Amino acid sequence: MVDTRALARRKERPKRVKMLVRDFIDDSLYNPNYGFFSKFAVIFSTERPFAFNMIRDENEFQRVLGERYTTFEDKLDEVEVNPVRQLWHTPTELFKPYYGEAIARYLVENYKLTLFPYSDLIIYEMGAGNGTMMSNILDHIRDTEPEVYRRTKYKVIEISENLANLQRAKTAAGGHSEKIEIVNKSIFDWNTYVSDPCFFLALEVFDNFAHDVIRYDPQTEQPLQGIVLIDAGGDFTEFYTPKLDPIAERYLRIRQKVARPGYSHPLKGPKLIRRLKDQLLPFSGNLTMPEYIPTKMLGFFDILREHFPAHRLVVGDFHALPDTVKGINAPVVQTRYKRNSIPVTTPFVQQGLFDILFPTDFDVMNDMYKALTGKLTRVMKQEEFLRSWAYLEETETINGDNPMLNWYKNASILSSV
Repeated sequence: MVDTRALARRKERPKRVKMLVRDFIDDSLYNPNYGFFSKFAVIFSTERPFAFNMIRDENEFQRVLGERYTTFEDKLDEVEVNPVRQLWHTPTELFKPYYGEAIARYLVENYKLTLFPYSDLIIYEMGAGNGTMMSNILDHIRDTEPEVYRRTKYKVIEISENLANLQRAKTAAGGHSEKIEIVNKSIFDWNTYVSDPCFFLALEVFDNFAHDVIRYDPQTEQPLQGIVLIDAGGDFTEFYTPKLDPIAERYLRIRQKVARPGYSHPLKGPKLIRRLKDQLLPFSGNLTMPEYIPTKMLGFFDILREHFPAHRLVVGDFHALPDTVKGINAPVVQTRYKRNSIPVTTPFVQQGLFDILFPTDFDVMNDMYKALTGKLTRVMKQEEFLRSWAYLEETETINGDNPMLNWYKNASILSSV
């Protein structure tokens, strides 16, 4: 039996071991020697923003984006051809600087309402990608709020060494060097107490938090936890044990106490109906469909409570995803080969070559976050947030379409005070 910390020391994918599903997913995504984000992921970026006001409509934007994607990857191939390059994009990159400026307006307004001039504006960003959000926020504050800019400090917590180096390069080029600190470590290794009031950004981070898998005995309703066995040939076998580890057991216990009724669950529905189903379909399986539970998210909230007691959280992520594998709160698992995206039907695939991307149940997350931190919160769709804080005319096409609003309707924002 191995865990994430033991696997992080390995230079090659393990064999003849077993591990919890969350450790398998964490290793697949973040192992420093073969993980998806460490070795294979490349974030699409453009040298200049899209001129939305000169684009006819969303269809033309899709075409222009495709051309820029091709140009971006052609330049990478001039340096090194890589058929398994895992290229992906974020709203920060597609709609820069406008998306970042909307976040900046939210931060500045809330800072000025409650903290200025008694405290500095301290911003932590976890998983800052290419550093584009950081640059867009600091550029906006410098250009529009010079008094606030003088009080601003920006700290990035980045697990990927490659991305941390990219962020340092962007820092040097952007003229904000004295404002920025890049900390190359996992948030789960954070051990510094931060007493100052601060804003904590987690944008498209929760979707790559490792999850555990739980299935239930439909008769007794007993939960069983998923374990992955990797044999000598590198093949995967999934099995379940009634002995829950303390982290999964704690998640289920807290959710049972604090989450509002109605969330998706494999045992939803009357027990009598489930028994009839088993009688009518005797070969339907002796366990429910899998449920993926965000145990790493729970650990993140513990870090915020214990080390950042005066934080204000801003989470942006997907509340729903298409083409997921089977299960409740199940992920999208996909890779790219020769510039084509290939979805698969299981998360148990070769570590590092596949993105494993989860939706977030914002209602359950909100309830658990409030219970663990005592914070007041607000949850809204990302479109609603952008209507409040973005200058929408900047991303409007000639015919009135607005890709920044329309492309991420499956995303939400949680903010706390």
